[in-house]
Amino acid sequence: MEKVLNQTWDLDVVFKGGSESESLDRFLVDLESDLQGYWQHLKKTSAPQTIDEALNWKENIHKIQDFSKRIVEAGAYIGCLNAQDVKDQHAKTLNGTIQTLGAQFESCSTLLDNQMDNIPQAVWEELLKDDELKNIQFPLNESRDKAKEKLSAEQEQLVNALSIDGYHGWGELYDTIVGNMSIPFTHPEKGESNLSVGQLDNLLTDSDRNVRKSAFAAWETAWHNQSDFCSSALNHLSGFRLNLYQQRSWDKVLKEPLAYNRMTDETLAVMWDVITSCKPTFVKFLERKAELLGLEKLSWFDVEAPLESASTKVTYEESCEFIIDHFKKFNPQMAEFAAHAIENRWIEAEDRFGKRPGGFCTSFPIAEESRIFMTFSGTPDNTSTLAHELGHAYHQHVMNDLPNMAQHYAMNVAETASTFAEMIVSDAAKSSAATTEEHLAFLEDKVQRSIAFFMNIHARFLFETRFYEERKKGLVTSDRLDEIMLEAQKEAYCDALDTYHPAFWQSKLHFYITDVPFYNFPYTFGYLFSTGIYVKALEEGPSFAKKYDALLRDTGSMTVEDLAKKHLDVDLTQPDFWRSAIGYCVKDAREFLSLTEK
Repeated sequence: MEKVLNQTWDLDVVFKGGSESESLDRFLVDLESDLQGYWQHLKKTSAPQTIDEALNWKENIHKIQDFSKRIVEAGAYIGCLNAQDVKDQHAKTLNGTIQTLGAQFESCSTLLDNQMDNIPQAVWEELLKDDELKNIQFPLNESRDKAKEKLSAEQEQLVNALSIDGYHGWGELYDTIVGNMSIPFTHPEKGESNLSVGQLDNLLTDSDRNVRKSAFAAWETAWHNQSDFCSSALNHLSGFRLNLYQQRSWDKVLKEPLAYNRMTDETLAVMWDVITSCKPTFVKFLERKAELLGLEKLSWFDVEAPLESASTKVTYEESCEFIIDHFKKFNPQMAEFAAHAIENRWIEAEDRFGKRPGGFCTSFPIAEESRIFMTFSGTPDNTSTLAHELGHAYHQHVMNDLPNMAQHYAMNVAETASTFAEMIVSDAAKSSAATTEEHLAFLEDKVQRSIAFFMNIHARFLFETRFYEERKKGLVTSDRLDEIMLEAQKEAYCDALDTYHPAFWQSKLHFYITDVPFYNFPYTFGYLFSTGIYVKALEEGPSFAKKYDALLRDTGSMTVEDLAKKHLDVDLTQPDFWRSAIGYCVKDAREFLSLTEK
């Protein structure tokens, strides 16, 4: 008899008691007190001018790393509490507490960065030779260089303080709008009901086109009813950023997101150029899918529609076993890690009311564990999601013994291990399909993912880039935001659809996230970067596993261009690597076209 796995996570090993945890309360009280003490200490400290002074001063670097771990530990736990129960009011209060502590931490970091900037270059170079700092030279130099391009320490601290109720407040307003939305919908079988945003979103991929069409109409209407609120939030979020950039004398909107992702604009440009050159094959895929669905052209709500009305159901246990078995073929250590995470209840997968939608992986740097959040409903796509999040957790696992600063990798490479893990499982599922129909379904799912990264996310990038340029001239109306989005979608999808989603600028949460600017192109980068790595892994076989782990360990210690050069011997500013990666995706699309040819 198959062993039944527990589908709820264990958070008590981190802090016992949930949102009422006494140990968490003590942790937060101590953290606030220690941060205030550290802040007072830094204010009395000046930049060292000799190497002897610098060697004594370096203790501040160790302390900031310790504070970083403590902030992340508490923040990850509180994030898990809010995800597992959206009605947990105490967890929401705790979220405000950790945001305030996070702002205090950022102020300390700003002051420390400013001191680093004022250390004489010769003293700085000598300090970095210290054995305790050798492994964090890159992030230290990065922080020092960023300090040179920012405002004074006092001004940046003021920005951090004001952003809590200003900048971040607009992001929270958007969350409130979404949380309060109730959308009336009449289902052909279930009748009338009021649905949440997440519930209606699920219907946009229903196998019944009439359901999808009605759901999309209700979706567009509901979002347009919120257009004034959303346009205010988006305009003020972007206005805050643009004003801050102007004060820092930054003339390019992409300066911050590119620096955050440790990549050059040359790399970004060549990636999009190669993607655009390969889009005709994916347009043919969309045209063929329309034929198979009996349509002249796909509408926006048809792009992710299933080809079959019925799909195979899988159990959580079957998914876990499948993932472990196929991880093992690539890297036994990766399989052992996945088994450990599953057995020790690192995963919240239970399908129950009250959870937030979506999925994520979060890490606890002090406990040296991760937690995965998702809702497992028995679809093959759930298996891909679980593999994806386990990939994130494995990425952190191989970095746990590194100094904290060397573990901070950006969003674009954060998607490397997750997408890689997903590809292992997707290819295995496609290869193990029992029938041609199953094989085609898995193949369609793979190509669909490419469509999302090459077209949907490209539309987001085009929209956001153009919106920011218009925002420089003043507020942008909701009608104009619709127009910019529609133009971006038509361009990104090569006009392959007959209807689009002008309100997408409202319905997509990513435009309102304040922690990361331009929450779009890093996804496409990560998808293609991991695809190129996967191609190399297929060429080299099991021996590639050690190289893969070494690459992951370096993701927090160099630019993406240097990372690719060191571990893959490729130049990301040239098209060759990107063509190789996209070639693998194009191959899937061509196979789909061949199998469905009449």
